[in-house]
Amino acid sequence: MQQDRYLAAVDLGSTKIALTVAKVTGENVQVIYYKETPSDGVNDSNVFNPIRASKPVGAALKEAENELGIKILQVVVGLPRYAVHQETASATLQRVDPDSCITQEEIDALKSIALETYPLDDAAKEEIYGAVAQSFNADDLIQQPERDVVGSVADTLEGNFRIFVGSKRSVKNIEIMLNSLGVAPAKKIFMPHATANAVLTDEERDNGVALIEVGGGVTSLTIYQGRILRFYGAIPFGGESITTDIKYEGSFKRELAENIKLAFGACMPEKLLNMSEKILQINDEETGAYEHLPVKYLSEIITARAREIIDAVLFQIQESGYADRLRSGVVVSGGCANLANFANLVKEMSGYKVRIGYPRSHMFSAEACPDICDPSAAASIGLILNAKQDQFLNCTTEPVEIEEEEPRLIEEEPVQEVESYDGTIFDENANKEEAPKPKKAPKPKKERKTLNIQWGKKISNSIGSKLGKVFDETIGGLYDGLN
Repeated sequence: MQQDRYLAAVDLGSTKIALTVAKVTGENVQVIYYKETPSDGVNDSNVFNPIRASKPVGAALKEAENELGIKILQVVVGLPRYAVHQETASATLQRVDPDSCITQEEIDALKSIALETYPLDDAAKEEIYGAVAQSFNADDLIQQPERDVVGSVADTLEGNFRIFVGSKRSVKNIEIMLNSLGVAPAKKIFMPHATANAVLTDEERDNGVALIEVGGGVTSLTIYQGRILRFYGAIPFGGESITTDIKYEGSFKRELAENIKLAFGACMPEKLLNMSEKILQINDEETGAYEHLPVKYLSEIITARAREIIDAVLFQIQESGYADRLRSGVVVSGGCANLANFANLVKEMSGYKVRIGYPRSHMFSAEACPDICDPSAAASIGLILNAKQDQFLNCTTEPVEIEEEEPRLIEEEPVQEVESYDGTIFDENANKEEAPKPKKAPKPKKERKTLNIQWGKKISNSIGSKLGKVFDETIGGLYDGLN
C-alpha cells in the first residue's frame, strides 16, 4: 500500500502569495488547501525585504496549519520570474562503452557537466536557475531531441542546452525569509517550466505555443516548440499597473481601484453594448464627496495599459525567432486572464488563436478548493506537480485528517464563476465559452441609471465587503435594457 505524503507550495507574487497544500498518493494528487494572501516585501516577483515578506507568509502557514491540523516543516517555492537572462551552453562526453545504448543517466550527467562548467559573468552575484536540453549529437545523429537519443549507440555524446541565469541575492532572500519562519526550502523551482506543465497540452508544446502569464507585477513569456522550452522572457509590469492607472485616474484608494477593476473592468470599450452608457458613482463616506466614473472610460483606461503589456510581449515573440512557428497560438494565464476581453485583445493584436490557460484538472482533484482551478492558480499547481516527481519529498511530519475522496478525472475544464461582469455586456464575438450565462433582469423604469458605490474604511478588505454589497444591490439595474 502506497503511503500518503503531503506537499506545501508557496507562490511568491508581487501582489499576492498563494499557499497550496496537496495530498499525494502514488500518482494521485488531491489539493486540500489553497488560499491567496496580499504579499509584502516582494517587487517584480523578487523578495527585496525578507522581514516584511515573512509576515504574510508566516500568517498564511499558521492559518493552514491550524485548519488542517498539521505542522509544515518545509515548502516548495518558485524562483523569481523577472531579471532572468538566458544563455547557451554545450558539453561533450566520451562514452566508456561505445557499443552500449545511451542511457538517461548519461544525459543527466552531460547536463550536470554543462551546468558545472558554464562560466557565469559574476559568480558572486549570479546563479543558474535552470537548464533545458535543446538538442543532442550522437555521432551521425545531429540535432536530435532527448527522446530520440536515449537508446541509440554512439562513441561520443554532445548536448546543447539553454541556461537561465538570475540573481543570487534574490534566492538568498527567499532562504532568509523562510529560515526566519523556521521553515526549510524543500525545492526552489524555475517557474516558467512548472507553470507550462500545469496549463499546456503535449500537442501545444509540440506544435509551438507561447504561454503569456500576466501576474500582478510581472508578465512572462514562455515559448515551446518540439516539446522543448525554447525561449523565456519577462517584463516588469502586469495587472497591478492596471490597478494603479485606475487609482490615479479616479483618485481612489488602491483597494477600491482593484475592486472596481474586478467588478466592472473590461478591455476593448468598442465592444461594450449599452453597458458603455453606465456611470459608476463612488461616494466617500468620510467626506460625503463623490466621483463619477463612466464604465466606457474605465475600459479605455484598462485597454491602454493592456495594449502596452501585449505590445511588449509581442515584441519578445518576434525577438525569439519563433513567431512563425507557433502553430498552437497563444495561451494566456495568470490573474489578468480573467479580465473581460483580454484574450480577445491579444487575438486582435497578434493574429494568433488564443485561449485562456486553466490548470489541467485531469492531473489533480480539488473538490474542497475550487479556486485552484482559476488561471491565477496555474503557478501554484505547477509547483505541486513539479514537486510530486520527487517521491521522497514530504513537507509535513504529522498526518492530515481529511475526508477521503475517490481519485477522479474532471473531463471538462472549469469555468470560473465571475461576479465582476456578465457576458451579455459584450458583443457576440467576446469570450463566449468563458462568459457566464446571463440571468434575466427586470425591465427598467428609466432609460438610464447611475450606479452608486459607497466606499470608505470598510471597503479596504475585499470586493465582498461594501463594494460587493452594492454590486449585489445594483446588479439588476446594471443590466437593465440588455434583454
